[in-house]
Amino acid sequence: MNNWRLYGDIELDPVLRAALEAFVETGYHGATVRDIARRAGLSVPGIYHHYATKQDMLLTILDLAMEDLLSRSRAAKEEANGDSVRAFALLVECLVLFHCHRRDLAFIGSSEMRSLEHANRARITALRTAQQRLIDAEVDAAVRLGRFCAAYPRDAARAVVTMCTAVPSWYRADHESTPEQVAARYVDFALGIMHYEGARPS
Repeated sequence: MNNWRLYGDIELDPVLRAALEAFVETGYHGATVRDIARRAGLSVPGIYHHYATKQDMLLTILDLAMEDLLSRSRAAKEEANGDSVRAFALLVECLVLFHCHRRDLAFIGSSEMRSLEHANRARITALRTAQQRLIDAEVDAAVRLGRFCAAYPRDAARAVVTMCTAVPSWYRADHESTPEQVAARYVDFALGIMHYEGARPS
């Protein structure tokens, strides 16, 4: 990914875009295939030509969201050139930007995990774990170097990620702060949680 900070419209086919809209408005269990078909301008049989079940739509949406986030996060980490504190800060920035710019996708990711069938939940959980491990690795490295001094660094790392993933619960496009401003603040919060006392990474 050339620039992980840039966000355009994510490519969703008409069915997935309609499903995402319905899931955000009414929740997974409240959304019907008939309503999704209406939003997509298709018949119900036409919907089933693309996706066998509503569960398939949800899984595909969450797969796309996690792959987008992981791709951006890996690019952010690369930008740090091996500096663990800077990598941590960039990963936090990346998380917040994603959860602002991809608010609907992120909201469904946090609210509808419970709606996934067991095998599908395991698949998305593995991707979420991979995202957490990116943060954990930089925290561990910074602790070894004495740059992070949190008493319970892994717990602190989970708290940071939870803080970032909660952004879609309150952030709106018309918020007084831009996603970039929110991300900068959250980086400061995250470094404080890790008990970092050095200069803020550029």
